[in-house]
This record gives sequence, C-alpha cells and structure tokens, in this order.
Amino acid sequence: MSAEKPAPGRQPIPPALRRQLQACYEKGAAVSAKGEFDYATDMFATCVTKDPANVLYVKSLLSNLAKKYGNNKKGSKLASITGMGAKGTVKKCVVAKDWPGVLKAGIEYLKLNPWDVGTLTDMSRACELMQCDEAQVEYLKMAVDGSPTDIEANRQAARGFGRNGLFDQAVQCWLAVLKQKPEDEEAKRAIPNLQIERTIHKGGYEQAESTQDARKNKINDDDDDEARLTPIQRLERAIEKDPTQVEKVIELSDMFAREEKYSEAERALAIGIQASPGDIQLRERLEDVQIRFFRQQLEIAKKKAEAERTPKSIEIYNRLREELIAKEIEIYASRTQRYPANLGFKFELATRLQKAKKIDEAIALLQECRSDLKRKGQVHMALAKCFIDKKVYKLAMANYELAVEAAGSAGTDEKKFALYSAGTLAVHMKDLDKAEKYLSELANLDYGYKDVSKWLDKLAELREDGGSAPAE
Repeated sequence: MSAEKPAPGRQPIPPALRRQLQACYEKGAAVSAKGEFDYATDMFATCVTKDPANVLYVKSLLSNLAKKYGNNKKGSKLASITGMGAKGTVKKCVVAKDWPGVLKAGIEYLKLNPWDVGTLTDMSRACELMQCDEAQVEYLKMAVDGSPTDIEANRQAARGFGRNGLFDQAVQCWLAVLKQKPEDEEAKRAIPNLQIERTIHKGGYEQAESTQDARKNKINDDDDDEARLTPIQRLERAIEKDPTQVEKVIELSDMFAREEKYSEAERALAIGIQASPGDIQLRERLEDVQIRFFRQQLEIAKKKAEAERTPKSIEIYNRLREELIAKEIEIYASRTQRYPANLGFKFELATRLQKAKKIDEAIALLQECRSDLKRKGQVHMALAKCFIDKKVYKLAMANYELAVEAAGSAGTDEKKFALYSAGTLAVHMKDLDKAEKYLSELANLDYGYKDVSKWLDKLAELREDGGSAPAE
C-alpha cells in the first residue's frame, strides 16, 4: 500500500485575505469576551478554514468552544444525535483524502462537542498531511484534555507530539497508555526512544563536531528561544521544567485569569497542585478561579434570560445561580474551618447560607461576626434580612437601627439603604414616629433616593388616618 500523499500545507495568504482574517479573528475575540460564544465560533471557524495552519486561530476556536460548554469535557448532551450529519461528512472526507474537508466538517461537529476524540484525531491527521504541525498539536491536546485515560486518544497524541518534538508530552501520553494497558508493545518501545531523542535534541549533538560545540550550540539556542518567548510561554517553560515552583504557577494562573481565560488558569493550577498536593495556597487559588468562572457564566446566563425571557433560559440561569451558591458554601465552609478566627470568611459563608434559605445557620454565623468592625453595618443589615425572612420584625428593626448607627453620618449608599430599610419597615410595623425619623433623615440626605418621597406622602396619609393601615 502506498503512503498517503501529503496535501499542500500552509499556502501563501494574499494580503487582502490576511487582513480580512485578522479582522474576523479580532471580532471573534471581542464577542467571545462578552460571552457571545456562538458568534465567536463562526468568526474563528472562518479563520481556521481559510488558514488551517495558523495555530492562534485554532487555539482561539478550541478555547472559545470550551468556554461555551463551561469546560464540561462533554459538550452538548445531544451531540451524538444532532451531529450525525457532520460526523458522517468527516468520515467521507477521510476516505476521499479531502483533508481541508475533514477540517471544515470537523469544526461543525466540534461546535457540538469540542472534546470528541474521534473528530479531533481525524482533524489532527488532516493537519499532519497538510503540514500544519502546530495546529495538529492543539487538536491532540484537546483530545487528551477531554479523555485523559482514553488509550487511543493518548496513543494518537503521543505519536503526534513525538513527530513535533514535544518529547516530554509524548512520554506522558505513552505512560497513560501503559497505565491502562501495561503490556502495550508500542508504548514500551516508544518511551526509551523518545527519551534518547530528547537528549539528542536538547544537547544539540546531531550537528555538533565536539562536546564543546554541543554545549555552545545549546546555550545559543536556549538564549534565542528565550528571547522569542512571550511572558506566558516563559512561565509555562519554567513550570514544565519544575512544576513545584508555586510562585510561577500562581503568576501564570493570574495572567490567564486577568484575560478571563479561566480554563487555562485552572489547568496551570492543577499542574502545580499535582506537583505540590499539600500547598493550600494553590488550592485556594484554584477555588477562586472556579468561582470567577462560575460568576462569568452566571452573568452570561442572566443577560440571555433577560433578553430572551424563555422558560429554558430562565431555568438555566436559576440552575447556575443555585450551583454557584452551593459551590461558594462549600468553599467558604472549608475556609471557615481552616481559619476559625477569620470573621470575613464567616460573613461570606453566612450570606451564602442566607441565599440558600438556611436562615438559622446564617443567623448563628452573623451573630459571631458582630465584632467585625469593618463589616459591622453589613452584618446588621444581613441579620435584619434574616429576621424578616423569619417574620421576627422587632429583631429585624433592631438590626436595621444598628446598621444605621454603624454607617455613621456620611451620606454613603450604605447609610441611605440602611435608613430606607429601617424607615419602610417601621411603616409596615405602624411605628410612625420611627418611620418619620428615618425617612426624613434619608430625604434630607437624598430626596431622590428610590421612592422615598412616596413613602413620606404615605406616612402623612397614615397620620391623617390615625395610623390605621400600613403602607403597601
């Protein structure tokens, strides 16, 4: 059987098309940052289809799809059904050796499940034959990321990494194969061969005429490589050499988090935790990144629910909100146990318990937080809301009054809200003198605050009627 003929690799891109693709990429990056993942996918897909060897386009497409599905490693639940046509087209293109067609149809299926091993390995094979080496690596990384214990995913990735000089990654994939299949002959042969190739490659022995030349070449090559690397790439290289460098792991994850690349930030921290499993700082950083990612997804869901107002979009928003609260309770409960003297963690846990309608637990924690001078007003406001939920209005009013006192004399938003809450509750309790005290003070600070003028009018009506009815 004759070997497959490589398809043309990276072809020269006309300047006009290059500008169009760059504009398309920039638009995709902008809308992806806003959570418009489907629109961004269309932009990135156009870029990858027109320039399949451009690794930046491929990375952006895959990262955007991962964000769309919350990095769930599964994609859409209906992918296997709704994607049958696209998957069939991929296989037809493979048989026909239509490698650009494989990529185009593959992207359509990745829109439904960006971690599908079969599609990703078919696309990586197409890239290999089109001489799109860097792009091939990205598809293989995605396959292993979605199925880290899958033998065939690791086998294909190991072969691809090895061909592209990523010897350490290739070895790790072969080790994953051996873990599942200890007697695998290909893996047993490949690992020592890769280790030899890595030594030769790093030492520069292939072209060096002496050991001195080899050392000199290595130093020069390392210097040149270092100069070409971005700050993120330098950190990734340093961590690859020594993943126990906690400071560098944190620095890298912070860089990704600042760009809202939370999946990448999680991945960096996971590497650090695997190397230093007892490091609490890394685990807490990972928790923080997970919370930020959850909140990002919740905000996207909220905007979609507000725009569409469909039962499905509202249900998704409510479900994500409940999941976020549950996750935050889990994290702050753990931190409260770890740092029992930290009132800040207790306050954060109490407010989440309140949202979860676990009112008695929230009250107990908030009462412990009353000595926290920095949050005194917030603590009493939260306690007041808890007592309102329990319909214990006298205790709610007592805490609103303490919140007003804690807010001081400045016309801050905290002070205004405390006055408004105390005044309106006093109206409902028919304590008109107290209501007038707080609502008048608020009106003196900011007459346009919320509907305070209407409450004052209602208060005047109640006084004329002898205070016989509470305000609506």
